[in-house]
Amino acid sequence: MNILIIDAQGGGVGKQLVAAAKETAPSAHITAVGTNTAATSAMLKAGADTAATGENAVVVACRRADIIMGPVGIVIADAMWGEVTPAMACAVGASQAKRILIPFNSCDTVVVGVGEYSTGRLIEAAKNELSRIINA
Repeated sequence: MNILIIDAQGGGVGKQLVAAAKETAPSAHITAVGTNTAATSAMLKAGADTAATGENAVVVACRRADIIMGPVGIVIADAMWGEVTPAMACAVGASQAKRILIPFNSCDTVVVGVGEYSTGRLIEAAKNELSRIINA
């Protein structure tokens, strides 16, 4: 199983997702792709098996992923302060992979119906969803 984790900015959410994925699916191959080197480095330090940076890395990795995890902004062109390009958002949206998206209400995007939860609680919910998908 190939799990792709995408993050931007400092990679803090991605770092937590890598750790959660490693715990939930220890035999899975975890690929981390950051929109910048800081995000990539944070996820690699958290234990990702492979890592890359940038638009083309996202596009290529989306073709190979069984599951994609990251903030909801990875499917919105120009999200995350402009770090998510239209090609990145399109690649995530067009992928055949299951997507587990963390619903942050930031960067001018509000997900209606989602309460204000801590990052820790959202990561735990993503971890539970990953477990459900893997064990289905």
